[in-house]
Amino acid sequence: MVEGPMTQEAGRGSGVWHGAGVTGSGPANPGAAGPDAPVTAEPRPEGYTPTRRDLSVIGTVPSAPTPTLVDTPVPAPAGGDGQGPLYVVGDVHGYLDELRTALLNQGIVDTEDHWIAGNTRLWFLGDFTDRGPDGIGVIDLVMQLSAEAAAAGGYCKALMGNHELLLIGAKRFGDTPVGSGAGTASFHAAWLLNGGQRSDMERLQEHHVQWMSRLDAMALADDHLLVHSDTTAYLEYGDTIADVNDAITGALTHHDADETWELFRKFTKRFAFRDEAGALAARELLDTYGGRRVVHGHSPIPYLLGEVGSEDGEDGAPQVHGPHVYADSLAVAMDGGVTMAGELLVSRLPLPA
Repeated sequence: MVEGPMTQEAGRGSGVWHGAGVTGSGPANPGAAGPDAPVTAEPRPEGYTPTRRDLSVIGTVPSAPTPTLVDTPVPAPAGGDGQGPLYVVGDVHGYLDELRTALLNQGIVDTEDHWIAGNTRLWFLGDFTDRGPDGIGVIDLVMQLSAEAAAAGGYCKALMGNHELLLIGAKRFGDTPVGSGAGTASFHAAWLLNGGQRSDMERLQEHHVQWMSRLDAMALADDHLLVHSDTTAYLEYGDTIADVNDAITGALTHHDADETWELFRKFTKRFAFRDEAGALAARELLDTYGGRRVVHGHSPIPYLLGEVGSEDGEDGAPQVHGPHVYADSLAVAMDGGVTMAGELLVSRLPLPA
């Protein structure tokens, strides 16, 4: 993959990318040119995954936040035949209308965005905000569905993405300098350069921050190891799912800018399962935490495949028809590239053979 100056139109509809694009794949530079990473002032250390710095920020007019039900306890799903079907949602990035449509098409919500799926189990893989027009609306909807699903005997849960860490940091620490390991940066600058929406920050409330800060980093559902990022950085935080989740939640309770930045930096890493050693990396996670497949978001499928729109837009939107199974069938990518006019994926697991 090569990195070049790229910009994305503020609206999703055009699907036009300007600049060198993202082409090729392979182990030569597995950390290059991704859509997320901290801001640095000097050369990046090995394994550091940069972002394109010229993504536009949409200046939308803030709308009234959707009423939410906060911290409703979610009961454990019934065992055996009492468990409903399992669905996962890829990165949403503020595209609320696309999320509503995808959930409606799967029969999970009705036309008024209310849960109608009974004991269905629904997992969001993180990255609710940034780049799209209504990240806070997305968070409010997920919180609402969590309460409604619990009342119906199912559940709607969510994982921590690197953009949740970024938004938490931007809210808590603003322009406070942090040592990035390759220069000095701040959360606020990183948030803007990673597509932060000013309207989201204006509408962000403390209960949103508290909800995000308590999200799990990983989960196991029906032999699927669910994570946000396609990285092995989770191994640095514990040998069990519970240990990893406790470590990351605990770190956020410290309200320490550098510690939060380190979490953000590690979980912007990507492409661990893409190249020749990808199956080994996926197997290491599975052997440690359990499951038969890693299911992740974070890296858009068009990036994994080297497929993005051309500079003049003649190639049209990236062609994403569903989840991408790779790494000897040990990994499933769920980020359909909604930010580049791809698809917002909501898929039932296990995938059809």
